[in-house]
Amino acid sequence: MTHLSIVKFSVTAIAVPAIILFFSYKQADEKQQLAKEMQASMVNNLLKPWYPKSFDEQYGGFVSSFSYNFTPTADQGKMIVTQARHTWSNSKAAEMFPEVAYYQHGAKHGFEYLKNVMWDKQYGGFYTYVDQRGNVKPNRFAAKEAYGNSFAIYALAAYYQLSGDTSALNLAIADFTWLDKHSHDPIFKGYFQHMERDGTPMVRDKNTPSTAELGYKDQNTSIHLLESFTELYTVWPDKHLKERLNEMFLLVRDTITTPKGYLKLYFTRNWTPVSFKDSTTSVILLHRGLDHVSFGHDVETAYLLLEASHTLGLKNDTTTLKIAKRMLDHALTNGWDAHSGGFYDEGYYFKDKPEITIIADTKNWWAQAEGLNTLLLMSDYYPTDKLHYFQKFKQLWAYVQTYLIDHENGDWYQGGIDKQPELKTALKGQIWKGTYHNLRALINCIQRLQPDKIAPTQPQNAIMVGSKTLTWRPSSDNDHVLGYNIYLNKARIGFTPLTTYKLADNIKTRQSFIIKAIDLQGNESLASEPIISK
Repeated sequence: MTHLSIVKFSVTAIAVPAIILFFSYKQADEKQQLAKEMQASMVNNLLKPWYPKSFDEQYGGFVSSFSYNFTPTADQGKMIVTQARHTWSNSKAAEMFPEVAYYQHGAKHGFEYLKNVMWDKQYGGFYTYVDQRGNVKPNRFAAKEAYGNSFAIYALAAYYQLSGDTSALNLAIADFTWLDKHSHDPIFKGYFQHMERDGTPMVRDKNTPSTAELGYKDQNTSIHLLESFTELYTVWPDKHLKERLNEMFLLVRDTITTPKGYLKLYFTRNWTPVSFKDSTTSVILLHRGLDHVSFGHDVETAYLLLEASHTLGLKNDTTTLKIAKRMLDHALTNGWDAHSGGFYDEGYYFKDKPEITIIADTKNWWAQAEGLNTLLLMSDYYPTDKLHYFQKFKQLWAYVQTYLIDHENGDWYQGGIDKQPELKTALKGQIWKGTYHNLRALINCIQRLQPDKIAPTQPQNAIMVGSKTLTWRPSSDNDHVLGYNIYLNKARIGFTPLTTYKLADNIKTRQSFIIKAIDLQGNESLASEPIISK
């Protein structure tokens, strides 16, 4: 993930009443306790049940399907989304807990499976689905999908950030290039989701069922392309990638997000929303998969937009902050369970009703994870807002602990058991459910509850070895150093977690480079002494 800096307010020295200081200290203590709870839960109730148990040492990759008590099931097909997400999770866990060797092993293990099995060596791009042995398997998915390839980019960028293995970065770049060639729409922008094996976009015809997603563009693919491009840009600050990142940022923010603050789900090629609002109630509900309000996606996208804005270097981006707040506020006002806490799954604006109608009052696990992340983020931006984001965050965390976390068998149920008690014995793992949503949310929340504002030390003894390789002594940090950003004439040109960096072959002589260390929360060190290329 990128490191989303909190807005830093400068406060003029004033006399602060003792009562305000008391409550400030009290909340700081409370946040420390919440961080400890969340970290213990992340390790004991999420990471330990999954890893290393899910490593498929026989066939490669990760075992995806587990029963409620983490017994592997008979069907172990492997989907690119799941395999990539587990690779990402192990990469992030290895950064947080470098002393736990099996996270590093799991990250490398996942990367090798993506590279050796799921990448199509003939046509490029990642296969959507293979069987446990790695054979391409006929299934209900398109042969290639932009959504799955976006998560492959996400995982490969994260693994490079951890390891410095340039073969992982090169594969991420190859996949980005493949998507740009085959999936990108040069006319109406954005990306086609469904593709044949050779990358040809699939189109709807008269035989396509009206309920099918086939051939539509969609918000879910778009927001995760936004996320994966953001992740890739942190380690590969390429000009063309930045153009595509900005394109997806504006598309999600200004086209896919409605003025009310929720996302439309599916679109024709020219971004006309797929809507059934003028149909009968029965037709609307039949097509609810294509047309409803998804509160979980709304709160998730609020975060992803702010993350992308930060990565793009947009200063004082009040427009995006206002839209992100509107998205969370809409979800809280219309899709929040005020009694128990938690975000409902689905709502709908029927044309003959002034208010939204909840059409699915269940509460899936990933929406609650995203809610934790965005509520805490917004509580930092708006600590006195009338919707009381921090109080809602605490209520949601209590809900998660009571109705979502399985304290006996580990992991989170697929949905809140206050609404769906039958989920206590449902699958804990399947191709759509691993550790990605809850791990990302918990990492972000822990870091936000325990902000680290201490930058690493300045890189020392930076020199040029030969004509193309920079090298320096490692920096130190109060936690630990994530890696190093490389700058050319004040423009960031690369990242590495190592203490050497090979420059591109086209670098000119007499160019000035500097190196800055960066930690897990995005704090950057002072620059090294300049290094002049030979």
